[in-house]
Amino acid sequence: MRHIISIGDFDREWIDSLLDHADRIDGKQYDSHALGGKILAVLFFEPSTRTRLSFESAIARLGGTSLTVGSVEACSIAKGETLADTIRVVSGYADAIVIRHPKEGAARLASEFSTVPVINAGDGAGQHPSQTLLDLYTIRQSMPIEGIDIALIGDLRYGRTAHSLASALSHYNARLHTLCPRGLELPETLSTRLAEKGMEIIPHENITDIIPEVDVLYVTRVQRERFPDSASYFNVSSSYRITPELLSDAKKHLIVLHPLPRVDEIDPRVDEMPHAKYFEQSRNGVPVRMAMLLQVMQ
Repeated sequence: MRHIISIGDFDREWIDSLLDHADRIDGKQYDSHALGGKILAVLFFEPSTRTRLSFESAIARLGGTSLTVGSVEACSIAKGETLADTIRVVSGYADAIVIRHPKEGAARLASEFSTVPVINAGDGAGQHPSQTLLDLYTIRQSMPIEGIDIALIGDLRYGRTAHSLASALSHYNARLHTLCPRGLELPETLSTRLAEKGMEIIPHENITDIIPEVDVLYVTRVQRERFPDSASYFNVSSSYRITPELLSDAKKHLIVLHPLPRVDEIDPRVDEMPHAKYFEQSRNGVPVRMAMLLQVMQ
């Protein structure tokens, strides 16, 4: 039984193999009954559109079915049941569990009590491995990942998508450029770990300095739900905005990614530019998550 909790649990060979599998699935090379009779439990204790629906689409396309708990209020956790007991119970109903939870470490805890594979769909400010895999898949559609210059912009302290992606890119000799509001820098433990793996991390203070230098612009929203109070959030919420004018100095092959949802950090006019790949990125969640489900459920 293999869980998918953190991208840091896997090496480059495993990542590349899964991305290759997703590519074949994207080319319609898969058995639509491969997971016939299998049940996926979808436990989401935070709001989600893309991740939840793409996992449900993925299991359906492979012939399986899903059970969904949409919120804390909809299950016995609202009555005081522990997460451990919930997982013990649900793993008796399903063949795998995909979980999103507001507390960092919740997915790892779930894996310790589950009798079926667990996939982390986001745990607080921790990790989001399935998002990282589709991010890498989207980059690979436009350019080789090896040796790229990538900029992470926005909330790097609480942004689990940024944490997971940075960790994965350490396998590919990427150079990491960072730009964030003061106080939202990458966690020091993560920066140290990346540096120990040989990753070059280049902090910036001005977004115009970054644009001409990078191959990938990875934009994240400042996450209001992670802030202790509204005042702290509004102080930094509108720090950066990607516009067509700003991208006029970009490399021709630059791609703009965003895990979505966006608020106002990307001007809608960018949507029509060839640089914009975030909607393709979202669509790629289906073949990538199909490959993940086949990995843990077959």
